[in-house]
Amino acid sequence: MKKTKKTLMLALMTGVMLTAAACGNSASKTEDSSSGGDTAAAGTPQVGVAIYKFDDTFMTGVRNAMSDAAKGKAELDIVDSQNAQPTQNEKVDLFISKKYKSMIINPVDRTAAGVIIDKAKSSNTPVVFLNREPVAEDMNKWDKVFYVGAKAEESGTISGQLIVDYWKANPKADKNGDGKLQYVMLTGEPGHQDAELRTKFSIQAIQDAGIQVDKLAEDTAMWDRVKGQEKMQAFLASHGDKIEAVLANNDDMALGAIEALKAAGYFTGDKYIPVVGVDATAPAIQALQDGTMLGTVLNDAKSQGAASVAIATALAKGETPTKENIGFDITDGKYVWIAYKKITKDNIADAQ
Repeated sequence: MKKTKKTLMLALMTGVMLTAAACGNSASKTEDSSSGGDTAAAGTPQVGVAIYKFDDTFMTGVRNAMSDAAKGKAELDIVDSQNAQPTQNEKVDLFISKKYKSMIINPVDRTAAGVIIDKAKSSNTPVVFLNREPVAEDMNKWDKVFYVGAKAEESGTISGQLIVDYWKANPKADKNGDGKLQYVMLTGEPGHQDAELRTKFSIQAIQDAGIQVDKLAEDTAMWDRVKGQEKMQAFLASHGDKIEAVLANNDDMALGAIEALKAAGYFTGDKYIPVVGVDATAPAIQALQDGTMLGTVLNDAKSQGAASVAIATALAKGETPTKENIGFDITDGKYVWIAYKKITKDNIADAQ
């Protein structure tokens, strides 16, 4: 009987020791994973990704594209900066403390990129900025800083061309017959280079086509659909049927304007106003099919996401990004520019 008890006690002690050892091994792997060690050794480095805010329709498309592009290549830790630069700076500090091999940052404030670059350089963590271009001075601070985006002036020019095409094809677009285009403009956030350039170049394209313009109203709707609807309601209250065209710096604001126009009786019968946006998001494509949006400009979320991941992965592996290892042309050793494209009801498939 004593021998049986001793055997039982020995078995229990052995089991406890094995369990403790297993727990110790498990904790060690978790710690290594958080530091970026195991994944890097396996060829899939950890990359920290900070988006300016998750509820932006276009950036949601970019996030999805990044996740798809990273499969089998990198482990992405994608976080929401909640449209607050201090919050984003904290996320960057966290990425660095976890020893991630590189970062992709969609800055809340492009002028704050210098602070992020200083943090990245001091920790030797390469950084790829996305969609919001830092100033040239900051981009030149370090040779491991890259940018992926599109040239906003190009999207502005295409927006204007969409209105020009409609104006020339539809003589009745000049409601009062004065030979001038009376328009309203919904802009993105003040100081954002895309908002400023899209606004400027869209009107310039209309004027370059020989059409005189008369700006009835312009206001920021901060890239937001609800704000776009509110601003358009205010424009209608002030100017009503005098408005001959609506230009918006992005699709969400354009879609908000369309909701306000619908409530005012537009898009039924002959009551119509051309509305132009930018991004070619899925809801905008639906509006094109419905006939409530005249046109939009494809801002290629898929390519922007793929290029960002490709560069960040190459940098994480200690490689210098080139056309050969990322699949995209690099300008001035730092920039990957993704082309825009005009989208109407006739070529929706190009955006889909």
